[in-house]
Amino acid sequence: MGPVRSSSTKLRLLDLIVHSLYSHKEVFLRELVSNASDALDKLRFLSVTEPALFGDGGDLEIRIKPDPDNGTITITDTGIGMTKEELIDCLGTIAQIGTSKFLKALKENKDLGADNGLIGQFGVGFYSAFLVAEKVVVSTKSPKSDKQYVWESVADSSSYVIREETDPENFLRRGTQITLYLREDDKYKFLESTRIKNLVKNYSQFVGFPIYTWQEKSRTIEVEEEEPSKEEEEEKEGEPKKTKKTTKTEKYWDWELANETKPLWMRNSKEVSKEEYNEFYKKAFNEFLDPLAHTHFTTEGEFPRYLSFVKGIVDSNDLPLNVSREILQESRIVRIMRKRLIRKTFDMIQEISESENKEVLYLVEPIDEVAIQNLQTYKEKKFVDISKEDLELGDEDEVKEREAKQEFNLLCDWMKQQLGDKVAKAQALGDTSSLEFMRGRRILEINPDHPIIKDLNAACKNAPESSEATRVVDLLYDTAIISSGFTPDSPAALGNKIYEMMAMAVGGRWGRVEGEESSSVGEGDEKDGEAEVVEPSEVRAESDPWQD
Repeated sequence: MGPVRSSSTKLRLLDLIVHSLYSHKEVFLRELVSNASDALDKLRFLSVTEPALFGDGGDLEIRIKPDPDNGTITITDTGIGMTKEELIDCLGTIAQIGTSKFLKALKENKDLGADNGLIGQFGVGFYSAFLVAEKVVVSTKSPKSDKQYVWESVADSSSYVIREETDPENFLRRGTQITLYLREDDKYKFLESTRIKNLVKNYSQFVGFPIYTWQEKSRTIEVEEEEPSKEEEEEKEGEPKKTKKTTKTEKYWDWELANETKPLWMRNSKEVSKEEYNEFYKKAFNEFLDPLAHTHFTTEGEFPRYLSFVKGIVDSNDLPLNVSREILQESRIVRIMRKRLIRKTFDMIQEISESENKEVLYLVEPIDEVAIQNLQTYKEKKFVDISKEDLELGDEDEVKEREAKQEFNLLCDWMKQQLGDKVAKAQALGDTSSLEFMRGRRILEINPDHPIIKDLNAACKNAPESSEATRVVDLLYDTAIISSGFTPDSPAALGNKIYEMMAMAVGGRWGRVEGEESSSVGEGDEKDGEAEVVEPSEVRAESDPWQD
């Protein structure tokens, strides 16, 4: 089949997708993996009534292989594949991807059921490949056809080519293989195997099929070395030389499973053990300790800010997304899910409270902090802030508490001196603390067990005039202001403090030689006498080393 030319509307729409629809180029991998997952889901679903579709195509899986030598990324799935007609219908027309049609057919045939995990709905995900590729080649083999077809298209072209695959080395048993020929600017970003693995973990960790990536690994092997002999010349001719066994590290490439964490929410909560929940929590959120509590229920929603300490996963097939699938649209479903999630979180906390006989007050209004500081006790019970690190409930050792207060009294006075009127002074019982709040002065509470506070305590004793310690106190105060939900007095000044601390922390640790930049600038000034003005349009976001 010769080149097929599409309308100019398709070219304009493709340009819109590449330059306007997606905010990050890296989402191309998410979209293509989602399409591969849909193809596998279709095969699994249809094989219930047509077992012959499986054939000898192998396991249901997805494989991703970057090739730095050729500048390509290849994504292969063992799914349903496409016939020639499906290639023309699905890839030849934007927004006509087969998932939406397949879902429509499922709804019309209720006997097949509708419990499936198909992801695609807008029909534009495949074309996200042109975010990073100048050329895309799709090779596909459907179990419904004896022939394998290849679809090719170039980014800046309004035409595509479909041909029959005749090279036996490129034959697929079943499924689809997409090869992206990356643009020059994107090769260094997406051809690293570790970057591909991280993108899979970030965007496709809970895809229901195994995703393998091509990774460099190392292993220790035993080798035999000839043992040198001082009497080598005296050895008889033909006598075997002595050898000794040593080990060396060898590098090799192999497939590695990238999505080890399985979606537990797809299983019945009664079938999942506590150990599985704990292991899932640690892997999904990179934590080392077990969670305090967990809950597994069916609903939808999002959390308010005061529950930001709660970690969880919400999975839904009906959430209204924008076309790029990056932004959640506001709807009645979202409002309902928000209420349900909050209620379930409170149930968890209540369960902890009941099981450990602890009463918890939820203080979410700014005035609550003022009220608690004035009340202090209720029915001879002292209010304790659970946000403190290393909190211990129960009887306190008053002697240790007095010793700790005495030890850090000097630090508190020194910090108040550094901060001036930003915070209130030490208040004795009976002082008009309400007047202090009316004057806009806050109380900065420090944790004596935190390493930063311990370092500042040493600084106030050994180097009270240190400018670095003063900057740490200022930054600590501004950070506490933000953590408490307030706005810093001067965001610009806060930014400068952070930059200074970053410069102190980095301090040329990666080998920068002091004076390199200044000397080169000075030489350029003497030679040219003027600086080059760069227009904003010439500054490329892709060149930003901090942008990932």
